[in-house]
Amino acid sequence: MSFESLPYTLRWVEDILYVIDQTKLPEQFIEVPLRNIDDVYVAIKTLQVRGAPAIGVAGAYGLCICAQKYLNDSPNMFMQNLGNDAKYLNSARPTAVNLSWAIKRVMKRLYGCVQFTTEQMYGEILDEATKIHQEDLITCRQIGEHGRDLIQEGFGILTHCNAGSLATSRLGTATAPMYLAQEQKKRFKVYADETRPLCQGSRLTAWELQRAGIDVTLICDDMAASVMASGRIQLVIVGADRVAANGDTANKIGTLGVAIMAKHFGIPFYVAIPTSTLDIQSACGHDIEIEQRGKDEVCFFGEKRTAPVDIQVLNPAFDVTPSYLVTGFITEKGIVKPPYEKNLKAILK
Repeated sequence: MSFESLPYTLRWVEDILYVIDQTKLPEQFIEVPLRNIDDVYVAIKTLQVRGAPAIGVAGAYGLCICAQKYLNDSPNMFMQNLGNDAKYLNSARPTAVNLSWAIKRVMKRLYGCVQFTTEQMYGEILDEATKIHQEDLITCRQIGEHGRDLIQEGFGILTHCNAGSLATSRLGTATAPMYLAQEQKKRFKVYADETRPLCQGSRLTAWELQRAGIDVTLICDDMAASVMASGRIQLVIVGADRVAANGDTANKIGTLGVAIMAKHFGIPFYVAIPTSTLDIQSACGHDIEIEQRGKDEVCFFGEKRTAPVDIQVLNPAFDVTPSYLVTGFITEKGIVKPPYEKNLKAILK
């Protein structure tokens, strides 16, 4: 088996967007059709589709779905209505920068078509969304090519949450080096953090790595330090939802702890990202809005209540890892090392 056995996270077929419902994994594999703006918003908000690159692609196609109901409007009304829909879709997940990046890119393409008919405008934005999708496929492969040499024979690799194929169009970011190292017949072992409270590590990462034939072992989040201390881990690779200009990195809650532990044990800690995840407008991690989610995610494990009724709950979806804990960023343009404020900007030129 290999990553070729993995399904595509998103598919655009006959003007409908199909996404894998990741809330049903690993028990059920279900694709859901997204036919209107509310379908797209709910799919992103409820994590049916998740992962920064994947929700960027979903947001781009989402605007195309929105545009379908405005084809009989005047060009001015078409643009105005789509602009309102863009703001609505962009509000679904505030931390992952790829969503706003993709929506802005599609709208920029639209604003260059002021003399077009609505049918022509639709063709233009669909072309831009398709390009974003295809670029993500290429980008993930390039991230894998730049990162695979970090994985040496016999390595143990720790990853957190899911920055895998399910978080992108294909291959993933953090997992792309693993899939391409597998392609080279390297022997290595992956340890996947469970990633509470939504268990993306156990439900998603463990599912896809096992399906692809990679040697993967699931651990609870609070086992990571012990596993590192045992000498089983030689490398950490995670993804990110937003990276500030100075290299501060917002990723799934718990990533900060993994980075601190890796620093303590002298283990390289890499962040795999497409350059679209860089937010140069945010100077540092303090400028990144952290999404706060509902209390039921913490108070229940599946359908079983695991906390007292009416207990106060703090549930940030992400934390920020300061740049000094990051060994390097694996991007489609190569591996970026410190000083990040200079070198991250340089790769955008």
